[in-house]
Amino acid sequence: MRSTKAIISLAAIKHNLTVLKSLAPSSKVVVVIKANAYGHGAVEVARYLKDEVCFGVAIIDEALELRKAGIDASILVLEGALGSDELDLALDNDLELVVQNSQQLQKILDKAADYSGNKKLNVWLKFNSGMNRLGFASSDYLSIYQQLAECSLVAKITAISHLACADNINDPTTQAQLDQFKLVTKDLPVEKSFANSAGIIAWPEVHFDWIRPGLALYGCSPMAGNMTGESHNLKPAMTLVSKLISIRKVSKGVAVGYSCGWVAERDTRIGVVAIGYADGYPRHISQGSPVLINGKRYSVVGSVCMDMLTVDLGVDDTIELDDKVILWGEGLPLDEVAKNANTIPHTLMCAVTSRVKYEWLDD
Repeated sequence: MRSTKAIISLAAIKHNLTVLKSLAPSSKVVVVIKANAYGHGAVEVARYLKDEVCFGVAIIDEALELRKAGIDASILVLEGALGSDELDLALDNDLELVVQNSQQLQKILDKAADYSGNKKLNVWLKFNSGMNRLGFASSDYLSIYQQLAECSLVAKITAISHLACADNINDPTTQAQLDQFKLVTKDLPVEKSFANSAGIIAWPEVHFDWIRPGLALYGCSPMAGNMTGESHNLKPAMTLVSKLISIRKVSKGVAVGYSCGWVAERDTRIGVVAIGYADGYPRHISQGSPVLINGKRYSVVGSVCMDMLTVDLGVDDTIELDDKVILWGEGLPLDEVAKNANTIPHTLMCAVTSRVKYEWLDD
């Protein structure tokens, strides 16, 4: 059996959640597990964190998967109901919904007009404070709130918005967004939610009643620059591992891989690792990006193939076939690998494919 695995530390996720809660001790938490918990297994993470009061997903299908698995905590659908059928599913399955456009508002009002059931909705009313993606403008927000407050189908309204530039502590956008959010909600008798992972770590003034950690839950830094999760006392939740399936000597001047894209500058040994872009390792990783073998760093060289990649082992003859190779995770920050691939950690987490075996550990 191929030994390429994604080993998920559930205990690390719980540790990270504890760290983030300590930064906002007065806030409740929406534990964001959209996109299959950023590639970590939404059902497994939700079951492990079963005592949390609310989980956040992007779409109705993700919420229904959790309900089918027996998760009975509150579930917030961050894009809201995208049609009348989804509104019905939300009611039937006790889901909480973001309302972020006038069509969603109208469907709720229409539903209330002829609804004879006893279910009610908790609504999170989205304010566009500057992200300019979803949500109502300040000129419309109060009237939308009033319509929902008077709607017989609505049990509770929470004000919600999203930070655009909180990863950069020197960017004035966050303060401008905060000022708008406070202004539009100041007279509303509602709980409020604004802080994503970066907001939790760097902007205590945006914590409000509910924080919504995502990336940081899984051990990566949400901040710009060269910071890693370790900088915030976070632990890596995913360790992507494989093994060496070939070792060969290569003389100085010999090319390796497709298009002869890498040429040995000295006599060396080349190790072949059983992982490639079909497993989710980035094909466009920069030459020299590190992997870990027996606790020591070695450089990826040549082209990443569909099923394999090659590593320059130098003259280290202590390495043998079947030795474990860590692509990211324990001892090798995913933040660093993502930077070498000119992308963000979220992309790599979510890109691990179905042919990689998953193992979930709770210690």
